[in-house]
Amino acid sequence: MVFVVIYQIDKSRFFMYNTAMKILIVPEKYNNKKLINYLQDTYHSLSSSTIYKTLRKKDIRINDKRISDNCLLKTGDEIKVYIADDILEPKLDIPIVYEDDNIVVFDKPVGIEVTGDNSLATYAKKEYSSFIEPCHRLDRNTSGLVIFAKNENSLKSLLDAFKNHLIEKHYIALVCGIPTEKSKRLEAYLFKDAKKAMVYISDKPLSKYQKIITSYRIIKINKEKNLSLLDVTLETGRTHQIRAHLAHIGHPIIGDGKYGINEINKKFKEKTQLLSSYSLSFNFSNEDPLNYLNNLTFKQKNIPFSNLI
Repeated sequence: MVFVVIYQIDKSRFFMYNTAMKILIVPEKYNNKKLINYLQDTYHSLSSSTIYKTLRKKDIRINDKRISDNCLLKTGDEIKVYIADDILEPKLDIPIVYEDDNIVVFDKPVGIEVTGDNSLATYAKKEYSSFIEPCHRLDRNTSGLVIFAKNENSLKSLLDAFKNHLIEKHYIALVCGIPTEKSKRLEAYLFKDAKKAMVYISDKPLSKYQKIITSYRIIKINKEKNLSLLDVTLETGRTHQIRAHLAHIGHPIIGDGKYGINEINKKFKEKTQLLSSYSLSFNFSNEDPLNYLNNLTFKQKNIPFSNLI
């Protein structure tokens, strides 16, 4: 997403708001899109209720005209926003699970991208004055462990390790239903539709579909709630693989608005997928400078979502 942010003090309103005015220039991507969609994509922590409250107070201007409704935007529109800085861009405090001279492992919360504007990478670069880059990604609403390299040699080692499946990642997922088998290795085929930002699963090989392998192990079940807590691992790492594959076998992740069941998500009052990257372990070659990590496993402090089942 490309946009321009200009920080400017509006003295006539400074006493009331004690904040800077933000000026945003609408990119082509948001032509004919609603104002709220653009603002929430730009400021991930901004709630709809806060935006509507601001609109009622006419504290948002488009092309210097005060507005009071969620209007459609046009490419090049200038938006002036009067919302307190700590609401637009709250200060992040991302837990660090492990750190040494070569890597740092963050525990990413829900609602923040790994890369891009206002992302985990943005946060890391502010905290570290030297080189620091992410080695893999998680979906915005998937929480959990993300490794950053603190130098170029470590980045190369980690990228090669992910490519060659030398880093074992375990995910925790809270799903609808109870699988008939306590553990299983699932094979299927996945097609990514980039235009729709969706993936599709087939049990049989089809044109442009790629093979995927997903394994799960049941940690805990709740028959009354019809829920299962799964430990999930991947032998392939495709877009949305866990979410789509579990949904395909009839056990969608609770809270998943894209591949889940809306009625069930509403029942449990979950708006984002209950999926977290829980642990990381390594199998570097003896010649790799990061092989000292081989006997270590990094985990989140607690097993995610276990209190919900």
